[in-house]
Amino acid sequence: MVEGVGDEGWRWPAAPGFWQRVVGQLGTALIVVDPAGRILAVNPAAERLLGRAAAAMVEEDAHDLLHRDAHGGRIPREQCPLLRAGAERAEARGEGDICVRGDGGLIAISWSASPLTDDGAFMGMAVLFTDAAGDRSARRERAAYTHALEDLTERLTLVAEITDVLGQTLETDEALARLGRLLVPRLADWAAVDLRVGSGQVHRVAVTGPGGRDAAQENWRERLPEAGEEARSPLVQVLHGGDPVLQREADVAAPTASALSAVHGGFLRAAGATSAVTVPLGSRRQITGALTLVRTDPAHPFDADDLTVVSDIGRRVGLVIDNARRFGRQRAVAEAMQRNLLAPLPQPGRLRLAARYQPAPAGSQVGGDWYDAFERKDGTLALVIGDVVGHDLTAAAGMAQLHGILRSLAWDHTGPPGAVVDRLDDAMPAITTVPMATLVLALLEGDPDTGPWTLRWTSAGHPPPLLLTRDG
Repeated sequence: MVEGVGDEGWRWPAAPGFWQRVVGQLGTALIVVDPAGRILAVNPAAERLLGRAAAAMVEEDAHDLLHRDAHGGRIPREQCPLLRAGAERAEARGEGDICVRGDGGLIAISWSASPLTDDGAFMGMAVLFTDAAGDRSARRERAAYTHALEDLTERLTLVAEITDVLGQTLETDEALARLGRLLVPRLADWAAVDLRVGSGQVHRVAVTGPGGRDAAQENWRERLPEAGEEARSPLVQVLHGGDPVLQREADVAAPTASALSAVHGGFLRAAGATSAVTVPLGSRRQITGALTLVRTDPAHPFDADDLTVVSDIGRRVGLVIDNARRFGRQRAVAEAMQRNLLAPLPQPGRLRLAARYQPAPAGSQVGGDWYDAFERKDGTLALVIGDVVGHDLTAAAGMAQLHGILRSLAWDHTGPPGAVVDRLDDAMPAITTVPMATLVLALLEGDPDTGPWTLRWTSAGHPPPLLLTRDG
């Protein structure tokens, strides 16, 4: 085989007939026309598409032979874009132009044309063309596939975002408020959350619509019917461990039997639901409640894929609510402990004591911070501010240990406050579970009625006390 070298160093086969074989095997229809528009060559793909033999097309005028309007009528030559491109010796393309096949049928084509030159001389145009209907079908398929991928990506992104955002709070109400803002309007027009409560009731705790939280539809409670008592109610089914439920418009209008399903059905009708999904919060073994999403556009109902996504969201939300509830129970215990340990302040003589206990960020309302004030055996006043590392029940328990030990050590000790703190530091690893703590212990000496008073204090890693005078 003889080879030649192209402009950029590629080596092109140059054997006689090579390019004819390439064109013959090309799957896209191709015709070549001369500068006047007569057909010089036709490949087999063009024969098949146009229903004409090459011999019947070669030397014929391409425009007169093939080009027609939508009704099969001839088109004036001056309106032919291919002839115009040939006259201008320029590339051109078209979409939806009509050609007549050999059997008289009409076919819409998409085409592109490029000028052919030989040593600078214009030789004609090479025209590639395809079935426009097939192109549109392929484009629709590609568009549908792309849309499906985008939709899947959006759903996965939403699930990941919900997991991330809800994981940042241990407050149930705040978690549900965030959930509503994430779901409406991205996935639904309305969202409602129902939680099971210990008394065998269902409590609707959050309803979010186009205008945000709808308090008028929240805060109702109804008894949860026994399993099987009302098989047609999706909410009852889900709360008893049934599968997630997808409701169409006809299902939404179905009659109800219990007070719970009546309230739920009333919500769906009030929201104008044309489709709804109800999924459990949590797992089958531990169902915390139910999540219901509503769409109001009949042209965009929920489908099976939506049900799968919302079910995944329900599992994750249920876990967040369970964690928040456990945290709430733990916090309630710790807060009760703190309230009992933070005893009323004494008010000896003219001295007036006041304390303010202000939590820092949400989630640190419970922990190892404490203050104390008590009169010692000799009548002097002891003041304490302390902090056990941590913001949980363990820290609160450690605080309780140090609170009691410090009172015992300081009550009858006559030495300076530093000696009391030294004894506490020695005792901590032996008789407490506290890993680390800081505190300030101050002793206020002087007659409580007449003064003057002297404040002696020591700090174990804690910021020092401040004296604020009348002038600020």
